[in-house]
Amino acid sequence: MTMDFLARCRAIAGTDHVLTAATDMAPFLTDWRGRFTGSALAVLRPADVQQVAALVRACADWRVPLVPQGGRTGLVLGSVPDASASAVVLSLSRLNRIRSLDAVNRTITVDAGCILQAIQDAAAAEDCLFPLSLAAEGSCTIGGNLSTNAGGTAVLRYGNTRELCLGLEVVTAQGAIWDGLRGLRKDNTGYDLRDLFIGAEGTLGVITGAVLKLFPQPRAALAAMVAIDTPRHALDLLHLMQARCGASLTGFELMSDLAMRLVATHFPALPKPFTARHRQYVLVEVSSSQSCEHAVELLESAIADALERDLADDAVVATSVAQARGLWQVREHISMAQAAAGKNIKHDISLPISRIADFISSTDALLEAAFPGCQLVCFGHLGDGNLHYNVAPPEGASHDAFLLHQEAVNRIVHDSVAAFNGSISAEHGIGMLKRDELIRYKSEIELNMMRAIKSALDPLGIMNPGKVL
Repeated sequence: MTMDFLARCRAIAGTDHVLTAATDMAPFLTDWRGRFTGSALAVLRPADVQQVAALVRACADWRVPLVPQGGRTGLVLGSVPDASASAVVLSLSRLNRIRSLDAVNRTITVDAGCILQAIQDAAAAEDCLFPLSLAAEGSCTIGGNLSTNAGGTAVLRYGNTRELCLGLEVVTAQGAIWDGLRGLRKDNTGYDLRDLFIGAEGTLGVITGAVLKLFPQPRAALAAMVAIDTPRHALDLLHLMQARCGASLTGFELMSDLAMRLVATHFPALPKPFTARHRQYVLVEVSSSQSCEHAVELLESAIADALERDLADDAVVATSVAQARGLWQVREHISMAQAAAGKNIKHDISLPISRIADFISSTDALLEAAFPGCQLVCFGHLGDGNLHYNVAPPEGASHDAFLLHQEAVNRIVHDSVAAFNGSISAEHGIGMLKRDELIRYKSEIELNMMRAIKSALDPLGIMNPGKVL
């Protein structure tokens, strides 16, 4: 049976694009952080949506599970197969065309396998902006971004990936092609099928194309690094910046002192905005559709007001795009600095913005009581309530030994998130890693509705099994 199935796949995609040798499949089987390696029956690399549909039909006929895969940059084991070797990986890397760009409608239509940075560059070439921005933008794909409803650094102004998508093309679990590539801002013709597939992590169907929103390219986007005392001051600063800058405020990132010290240690060539240490830092970005001078004036005026009100201890304001880019480099290297320092227990959480300071204070204390000396690397997109709240072992302690406490650490953090009415997954999804946690924090009504949708759209249960549900 397996040979017949693989023969059909080869007839559809071509022999060179049905990988079965262990060395050929290896790059597709390990997660981004190198923590887990699965097994697969084969890796399938279709060239277009018709081949995707034909391969999905083959999987349905033979009851073979499939794992859709984009850039494989996710952190929750959503795009790698389990260890059973019963599933195929469906890599969309060859579906990488920019199909069209409509500057008047401000939309771009792309294949799901397009690298995010390629979409940003195609938009910029027409003096437009596609604002989704992630640290992995040079390797992540838009299909993966849509499947996880990725966030990034510009959610405060432009929203998550869901808000940036107008239409989808999807191959259903039965191998049919749904063409929903409509570039409409308003369409109230029944259920919003698009939103079912966005954030579903490939468990309902395979996203193969998308119509995305574009925006006017700002004339300048400048940044300031602000030293503050506590997360409470950061919230007060956010309120001030929103009042002073309105929609021009496009980024507001919180970083702890430890996060900044890790970057300075492991990436010494990056800018060091301050000579003195401070307890917390905020990276603020302001965009202007007028000029660089206008952006500087807006930013400097707001920061001066913050200093005058004692909301900030010090500030460094970029006066050029190059200087702003340097400040962003510091923020974007935090995760890499953490990886260089050793293993840690990561949390991608969201909270009501007004409760973030209380959450940090309360949860820091709970973790310190349970694991004295543990190091808390807290940073994230404060403007939209998303924290990367990571827990590292005490200085000098064994990282591998500390990871044995992951379940206990997760319980403290996630119970605290629930107590503050937050979410245990903000922008990375559920995948395999948080599947059991979802059961603990979702109501039975929510889970039953999700199971009903899964059963209706994927009755054979072949679409990315074992993920989310």
